[in-house]
Amino acid sequence: MKITLDIHFNGALGPITLREAVQQLREHDLACTVAADIVDKKVTIFADCVARGFTPLRSEIMAAYYVAERDATTEAFDRGLITQTELETQHAALAYQLLT
Repeated sequence: MKITLDIHFNGALGPITLREAVQQLREHDLACTVAADIVDKKVTIFADCVARGFTPLRSEIMAAYYVAERDATTEAFDRGLITQTELETQHAALAYQLLT
């Protein structure tokens, strides 16, 4: 399953997108940090939760957000929409955002 910011899953209050879930977590200052070496494992857990219709834990939501944003930035680079420097800057900013 490819994780995107618009993927839907069942949240505590009903269907929600990954983008909306992250926004709600940030509004309530509930963003979790996830160590870089376990991000892929978290995304696997998130994808499994979504496939089964469960509400994923917030750390899995944040990890999935990281992967979706990273993939979107990489895709923008692959399409020639941003430069290598912009790609590296955005990836570094995203990692900093996740790990701090």
